Amino acid sequence: QVQLVESGGGLVQPGGSLTLSCVVSGTIFSNRPVMWYRQAPGQQRELVAVIGSSRATNYADSVKGRFTVSRDNAKNTTYLQMDSLKPEDTAVYYCSMRVRITTYWGQGTQVTVSS
Repeated sequence: QVQLVESGGGLVQPGGSLTLSCVVSGTIFSNRPVMWYRQAPGQQRELVAVIGSSRATNYADSVKGRFTVSRDNAKNTTYLQMDSLKPEDTAVYYCSMRVRITTYWGQGTQVTVSS
């Protein structure tokens, strides 16, 4: 079955960097967009970044210029490079992929930005 597994979260100081990874299995990866979302406590899940099969990207205004999404089709992996992190970036980060009519989610990885 389709599985998405995120990793790379942790605790980082404001201004620091983290790189999240999302490994996809059980489906063809290279021809599908992958989305990164985040959800902070008490808030709705927010779309952070999208990378298409052609590697075209799109970002939420709140992360534009600080986050970079990329993909390695040979490894069935997408990455979210997060720089200049702020306390308001604290959230659980999820990757997501739609396969036919079903949207699949990873389990999430916690990112905490705090001094």
